[in-house]
Amino acid sequence: MSFDTLGLHEALIKAVTDSGYDTPTEVQGKAIPPALAGRDLMVSSSTGSGKTASFILPALQRILAARGDNTKRREKGVVYGPRILVLTPTRELAMQVAKAADTYGRHAQGLRVATVVGGVPYPAQIKALRGPLDILISTPGRLLDHLQTGKAVLENVEVLVLDEADRMLDMGFIEDIQTIAEHVPQSRQTLMYSATFAGHVGRLAQSLLKDAERIDVSSHTDTHENIEQRLHWADNSTHKNALLDHILTERDMEQAVVFTSTQRDADWLADRLADMGHAVASLHGGMPQGRRNRVLQGLRTKHLRVLVATDVAARGIDVPSISHVINYGLPMKAEDYVHRIGRTGRAGRNGLAVTLAERMDTGMIRRIQQFTTQNIPVAIVSGLEPKSPEPKIFAPRPEAKFGGKQFGRGNDFSKRPGKPFAPRRDAGFAPRRDEGFAPRRDQGFPPRRDEAFAPRRDQVFVPRDAAARGPFDRKPAEQGAFAARNGGAGKPAPRPGGKPGFKPQRGFSR
Repeated sequence: MSFDTLGLHEALIKAVTDSGYDTPTEVQGKAIPPALAGRDLMVSSSTGSGKTASFILPALQRILAARGDNTKRREKGVVYGPRILVLTPTRELAMQVAKAADTYGRHAQGLRVATVVGGVPYPAQIKALRGPLDILISTPGRLLDHLQTGKAVLENVEVLVLDEADRMLDMGFIEDIQTIAEHVPQSRQTLMYSATFAGHVGRLAQSLLKDAERIDVSSHTDTHENIEQRLHWADNSTHKNALLDHILTERDMEQAVVFTSTQRDADWLADRLADMGHAVASLHGGMPQGRRNRVLQGLRTKHLRVLVATDVAARGIDVPSISHVINYGLPMKAEDYVHRIGRTGRAGRNGLAVTLAERMDTGMIRRIQQFTTQNIPVAIVSGLEPKSPEPKIFAPRPEAKFGGKQFGRGNDFSKRPGKPFAPRRDAGFAPRRDEGFAPRRDQGFPPRRDEAFAPRRDQVFVPRDAAARGPFDRKPAEQGAFAARNGGAGKPAPRPGGKPGFKPQRGFSR
């Protein structure tokens, strides 16, 4: 298969050829034809598989096909908004998609692409939204801000793309996505890319897509044949730093991304490595977008040799010269490990993924190996051997079997054959109340208080005789001897040697 057989426009084929590609990847070969036909898609693809081109090329094809209709949409003083809307979870991924749109649309005259992300001043984004626009790439939060102020117009969107949908939902953008989808025409084409379509991601896809075609070309259990994985056990932080210094000084290390767990660790480690003489910078979500762009540009131009980043950079960095990925701090989720190591070994090159773990990280290492169904080989650096014994980690558990079929972790369990689980409680036990549940008193249970006892006071109040009132129901004028002692006034008489109504406490002296 070649790009010529996919039915793409000549300008797009020329741009792809200029980029050095002549054969589409698996995800491109499977996703581009139905996308060109206008089908809704649910696509699962691993990082570095060329998935960005699989939706950018059909989007550009639609723009080129509609060029004859642009006179109607480009009237002066009228804002029509974009034809293509792409939502991404992070700013880095939005920048990567925008770069791909510019690259593959280089021969499309007058192509207008805008990026709307957080951390960037509003005036420039508002100006881009009000002018002629073909493709809008945005993060959900910032686009929702522009929708609420009326600056963003989405009435003419023809294609909606959700890139890394699972990541956006993990970041809490589900309500923002639903709100944005309500402002997009229902007749749109929707392309949804996600690592998994189980759980809340699948429910979102069901609500947004119509008769979607499912394309699955990868799995979290991929072996990453061009990425060598290693695990180094460290006794403490000092031992871990020594291992990191050794790895960064190896001859075959071209460029490295060192992942930390927190923003504070990223800044601290970058300062430490800079003091040692490394060309290093940090990258995390707490930095302004302008600085993040400069850091990424320095990485692409090889002015930076080491990048210390949090998981915000795990998706969106596409630099083929990255030879090493080092997990200095382990990720919060096992899925992020796969995206971290995917920063190396790109464009057919080999890469090395090193994990530095202490004994307290044993649980996360186990979850990563269970998620990927692979063991990470343990390696030892000569002269930096750990003094503590290696923690014992059990082998990845086998996939569960239901009805003769295997269902590994992360699969869509909605397709389970048969009913392997026990029936619901209301299916095999006593009938529910709305199906004829008999009152409890007919089954030998004691009646409820409000059914057989005296009526409650708030239902039927019957005043009792004054003489039958209890000691707490008496009014001051009806308190018998107490009232007589006080002259019938209903006020307590002064006690000898004290104030009215004063009763000395035990151990209290006046």
